[in-house]
Amino acid sequence: MIQGGESFFMKGGASGVLLIHGFTGLPAELFLLGTFLNRADFTVLCPRLAGHATDEDNLMRTTKNDWFYSVLDAFSVLSGACDEIFVVGHSMGGLLTLKLAAERKISKIVTLAAPIFIDEGLGLKNLPPKEFCGNACIIQPRRKLFDVPPAANEVYKKTPLISVHELISLIDDVKKLLPTVKTPILILHGEEDHTAQPRSARFIMDNVGSAVKKVITVPNSGHLLPLDENRELVFEEVLNFFRS
Repeated sequence: MIQGGESFFMKGGASGVLLIHGFTGLPAELFLLGTFLNRADFTVLCPRLAGHATDEDNLMRTTKNDWFYSVLDAFSVLSGACDEIFVVGHSMGGLLTLKLAAERKISKIVTLAAPIFIDEGLGLKNLPPKEFCGNACIIQPRRKLFDVPPAANEVYKKTPLISVHELISLIDDVKKLLPTVKTPILILHGEEDHTAQPRSARFIMDNVGSAVKKVITVPNSGHLLPLDENRELVFEEVLNFFRS
């Protein structure tokens, strides 16, 4: 496991928040948000998704179902410790949040940069069919973020193409189930996101079945909303939504 890549739990009050990290990510990316919410007396749990925070060989042996089972396990643990559950998911974690809300009773949910549409600059149009991917990987850019937990910069050196197919399949699943999600939802997206197209937020807003729903576009922010320079604004919006 990557040093600092483990799950984390922060004991607080009777209201719990489940945090879900993104594709090829790790819990450390959500540690600052978790600390912020814990200081507001929420009990916080952020699990490490199956195959993540290790290496690309482990990741390519897992599927979208394995990632969701990690979320279900964590939800069960947190439900045993808290009277009500809120969920925040970043990137692919936002997709898993929506899927969870379609199957479990949750008080409120928040998606951060959930990728309904992947930016064309990432070259998905050149992705080979799944049966031809084998052990093929693409190089992952390194991170050099400041004032974040050290492990948040420890991304995979390579991303398995077969795992990208699993992500795309999860996106397709979530698109179909959006009308069945009735949980109050806050949708946040960075206006300069070059990973998940910002129009993803509007798609969720227009298709989710929730009666209570709101979109916020975060100015001068990219895909990494929990780590970006405007993260305090994001944290405050999440807290205000949970308390409203």
